[in-house]
Amino acid sequence: MSKRGAFIVIEGLDRSGKSTQTALLLSRLESARIPAKLLKFPDRTTAIGKMIDSYLKSQSDLDDHAIHLLFSANRWELASSIEHLLAAGTTVVCDRYAFSGIAFSASKGLPYEWCRAPDVSLPAPDLAVFLDITPEAAKARGGYGEERYEKEEMQRRVREVFRRIGEEIKGSGLGAWVWVDAGREKGVVAEEVWGHVELLARGVEGPLCRLWTDEIPA
Repeated sequence: MSKRGAFIVIEGLDRSGKSTQTALLLSRLESARIPAKLLKFPDRTTAIGKMIDSYLKSQSDLDDHAIHLLFSANRWELASSIEHLLAAGTTVVCDRYAFSGIAFSASKGLPYEWCRAPDVSLPAPDLAVFLDITPEAAKARGGYGEERYEKEEMQRRVREVFRRIGEEIKGSGLGAWVWVDAGREKGVVAEEVWGHVELLARGVEGPLCRLWTDEIPA
């Protein structure tokens, strides 16, 4: 059986360096001649993504339940593309994924299980890397506060929900979840991220799992 591509998700608080680290990781994969594709959630180019973009820039208001479902729908828009890329042997790197959706919505007071439900059976990543940084350190970085959720207290709550998600993922056997100290120089962070990704990116044997379900596709 030929190996499929690896599904890698980079998560973290706002301004934790996700965009920088996903770009560095993509470059590293390409240098190693590993076929790779970078995706970002929300994907603000789709019809749904444009609604989300307007909301995040505080240009429009939506009910918390409604915006959560739009974020989930935005991921489902690309779910089949992710599966096709992986089956073709391409490693997929995602800047944010379903875990962010749960963390941010639950931090606003929506029930945790309700937040998780719309993403059940999405493709499960083989590895989730959480770029850990304190809300205080994130606030000190450039551009902080430009979008709706970039408030220190909100980010503190989000970090705690991410911690719960990470523990659940680690205990479920659905891929791996690792914490990386993102408060360091970006090159040091990139080396640690690569250390977690390198072997996995050479190809994965076995089927792709689904988030929060025991069903494994044939």
